[in-house]
Amino acid sequence: MAFQCQRDCYMKEFATSVVSCCPAELKHEVSGKKETLKGFNVKLQDTILFPEGGGQPDDHGLIGDVPVLRVTRQGADAIHFVGSPLEVGQEVQVKVDWERRFDHMQQHSGQHLITALAENFFGYKTTSWDLGRQRSTIELDTPSVKPAQLQALEEAVNEKIRVHVPVTVQLLSIDDPAVEKVRSRGLPDDHAGPIRIIDIEGVDANMCCGTHVSNLSQLQVIKLLGTEKGKKNKTNLIFLTGNRVLKYAEKSYSTERSMVSLLKTGPDEHVEAVDKLQKSVKLLQKTNLSLLRDMAVLITQNFKNDPQRGNFFSLHKKEGDNEFMNIIATELSTEETLVFLTVGEEKGPGLFLLSGPSGQVTEMGPRVLEMLQGKGAGKNGRFQGKANSLARRGEVEAFLQQHCKHHTSEEE
Repeated sequence: MAFQCQRDCYMKEFATSVVSCCPAELKHEVSGKKETLKGFNVKLQDTILFPEGGGQPDDHGLIGDVPVLRVTRQGADAIHFVGSPLEVGQEVQVKVDWERRFDHMQQHSGQHLITALAENFFGYKTTSWDLGRQRSTIELDTPSVKPAQLQALEEAVNEKIRVHVPVTVQLLSIDDPAVEKVRSRGLPDDHAGPIRIIDIEGVDANMCCGTHVSNLSQLQVIKLLGTEKGKKNKTNLIFLTGNRVLKYAEKSYSTERSMVSLLKTGPDEHVEAVDKLQKSVKLLQKTNLSLLRDMAVLITQNFKNDPQRGNFFSLHKKEGDNEFMNIIATELSTEETLVFLTVGEEKGPGLFLLSGPSGQVTEMGPRVLEMLQGKGAGKNGRFQGKANSLARRGEVEAFLQQHCKHHTSEEE
């Protein structure tokens, strides 16, 4: 069957009734973390909320005042996941998140247009596509697309937008001979009902379940951002359509103004200015590393020349790296001296190194790791790694000093 959202993609509100409501769970991601929500799967008599499919994400919206968090298709039914139960038989008003819906309509119809002209002009078939949150991607069956081809394709799709080409929907039975003449990547195994054809007049006829604009003029504009190497012998074409182009231009201009303020140069000189800055930073980093190496050698020499030195050496330095610590550890490498080194913020994350008598290092390394809330490993008289927090560094130092005294007294 075709849902109301497919019969009329521009309908924003719709009256229907609840057919079923069952307890369910939804797995989704929040800020990169996977969570499981408890809620209900609701079937409606019909719906204007599109269930994900054909490369297009699902709609968001409301059933009454209850937010719909996900819409999926099961055979001929659309399943709406909600957080609150709805009464079976209840008459409800469904509202679609129009900004999200129209964005999806623009991107999906834009994809059809790009796909059709890429094949017509260059013979590049579309093997898949992805409607992303910020930009969309078409996978073309070609190892590469030349810059001139990309430019010609962009000019052609925008010309079709300018001449107001109509886009219509046809519903055909699966045994209709006309089905064989349309572009398709096949039907899902659980497809039910008539075949839905999206026809861009004089350009393309394609089997599709998604929501689309009724005229290419409503796409406003298409920007082909470029290409990336895809899977084996494939090319990913990245594009924006309609309002996304406007948002991209606004964001780019805002970034440009910020760069002008930071770099004190005009937009045309930004690349050169950043290149100079990067070279300066690399030179400073190289000089700083050289100074740190010299400092490490001096530190160890001062310790060695101190007649009052004991069998324990400890040092913390905000600036430094693993190489700085390893130079000190190597210079002080003896079976008598226990060395504890840290670099980083005093109470923040950093690096640590424990070296010295193999037995002591093997014994105390795991305890040091635990106190610094870190990750690391040790061998051959060295134990080093990353510390999530150096806040307990003083405690670690006291623990190691006490252990050294105890070890010395045992030897005596």
